[in-house]
Amino acid sequence: MESAAVEVEKGAAAIKQQFLTTKENFYEFLESGWTGRKDDEANKEEPSEEPEQKRMKLDKDEDKIEKRKMRGQNKSRPHTKPQSYEDRRLCPSIIQERETKCVFGEKCRFVHDVSEYMSGKPEDLGDQCHLYNTFGKCHYGLTCRFAKAHISPDLKNMVKEDLHKHSTDNETVRNHLDKELQKRLRKKQVAFTGAEAYLKTIVRGKKPEKKSTDECSEENHSRTPNTTTDAPDDQETQQEDHRKAHVKTMGPITDDDIIKLRPCEKKQVDFTDKLYLAPLTTCGNLPFRRICKSFGADITCGEMAMCTNLLQGQSSEWALLKRHHTEDLFGVQLEGCFPDSMTRCAELLNQNIDVDFVDINSGCPIDLVYKKGGGCGLMTRSTKFEQIVRGMNSVLDVPLTVKIRTGVHQNSNTAHKLIPELKNWGVSMITLHGRSREQRYTKQADWEYINICSNLAAPVPLFGNGDILSYEDAMKARETGVSGIMIARGALIKPWLFTEIKENRHWDISSNERLDILRDFTNNGLEHWGSDTQGVEKTRNFMLEWLSFLCRYIPVGLLERPPQKINERPPFYMGRDYLESLMASQHVGDWVKISEMLLGPVPKTFSFLPKHKANAYR
Repeated sequence: MESAAVEVEKGAAAIKQQFLTTKENFYEFLESGWTGRKDDEANKEEPSEEPEQKRMKLDKDEDKIEKRKMRGQNKSRPHTKPQSYEDRRLCPSIIQERETKCVFGEKCRFVHDVSEYMSGKPEDLGDQCHLYNTFGKCHYGLTCRFAKAHISPDLKNMVKEDLHKHSTDNETVRNHLDKELQKRLRKKQVAFTGAEAYLKTIVRGKKPEKKSTDECSEENHSRTPNTTTDAPDDQETQQEDHRKAHVKTMGPITDDDIIKLRPCEKKQVDFTDKLYLAPLTTCGNLPFRRICKSFGADITCGEMAMCTNLLQGQSSEWALLKRHHTEDLFGVQLEGCFPDSMTRCAELLNQNIDVDFVDINSGCPIDLVYKKGGGCGLMTRSTKFEQIVRGMNSVLDVPLTVKIRTGVHQNSNTAHKLIPELKNWGVSMITLHGRSREQRYTKQADWEYINICSNLAAPVPLFGNGDILSYEDAMKARETGVSGIMIARGALIKPWLFTEIKENRHWDISSNERLDILRDFTNNGLEHWGSDTQGVEKTRNFMLEWLSFLCRYIPVGLLERPPQKINERPPFYMGRDYLESLMASQHVGDWVKISEMLLGPVPKTFSFLPKHKANAYR
């Protein structure tokens, strides 16, 4: 028995040694026909043709794996936080020049010695600070990477009083998360009276019916209480509810303070014949939306926000709801899969932020969202979808819109069955992406199917989405009868597309003009994320993410047959000047060079891998 155990151990060791060799030796091992028996050497036969076929099959499989790597997302990319580029950070009490000392005292993890911080601070990136020149004061003080423009010789932060006073009177960014509200959300002390009332009807098995305009007018005539018919107990209950719901406010009293809007009195938004910038994850940030707005986008929408994270008071999620004052028609998009969380979140946003509409994401194809029942998963859960739509409609004072795809599976469209239901549930606008979840962004969008769905949706406006990259594409899309056009990847590849559509022309934009667009994005980013090291590197990261799409643009002057199609990938080409060639590069290193033209050299430990991969590039 012992000798047999020893032989087994020797055989296992031999197998392990063989598998640790190189690929060539591994193939030789397969050809050898070794079986692990004692008489193997004696019975050794000539190698057959099968191992060679296996080798060819393995090589083909490896090629397939290499091709697969160029698709989808870089899920294992490095996530370096911008603050990690600084060894020592200055205490906020010093930056803001507070009169009181730091409350943490000696336990504070930040630097309090200004001279020590300045000795280790990276070199400034320029002589002019955009924040100081625009607002009269840079709130980042000594930590600003352009500090020499506004720091006096005695290390004090200078202020342009007239400009600063004017900027403080005008709020440029709205929808900030109030700290007190954040504390209440984290402690679960926020009351959702409207949501709870609706959820009780679901528990009892009732479906609240949407009131028609005639019913609302009848209710309007009967709104004045009738003392002869109303019972005293009912009047006392109504007065008690009014006292509980009453909130003391300052300023003149308006109708909204006294009478709550009914469904037929909700804020009305004219969506007809508008250009709609799609909610774009990662790249659809506020600085980018400002760029698109300057080129003529009519409707803008914030990035997709998870309702559960908003209800927990996460600052990073609430940052997606911020709105710039130039966004005159702005909405937010929510993702969720349950009626309770979505209805509560809608009521929370209705009371605390300023938006013109709220959108439900029922088109997100990623597995993380779909497997939980959200995104495209809602299209297959009609009961939950109805409860979500009706619940959110019951607590919102602004229109509720929905974004969907043609369906989940490639050859099985279901949107035409869902759209009539959405009309009955009370949505104010529908956006249809002309692809299924399985298609993602491959193949062309089905605009013929969008045309069919547009007729079914009437009179509810339906926006079409998919493959719009020129004004000619937009003209063909409008011929399908849609109420408006949503633009997503087209805006990332060429944000001046909105101007082209409105002016019905091709814009042969120069490389210097495109660099000016990136410079505007840089200034917007410094305003939004800050001009210190953390803000600069955050701006750089988002710029590089955007450049992974911008590089796909082919100048009109170089095209043999315009216009460029969104799914066409050109061969490598040389631009009309060095900068145009640099902007056409598919290499991350060249994108970093472009960022260094605007934001200075990258830190020594800087690394970047784009979130999205281009399917046709290696």
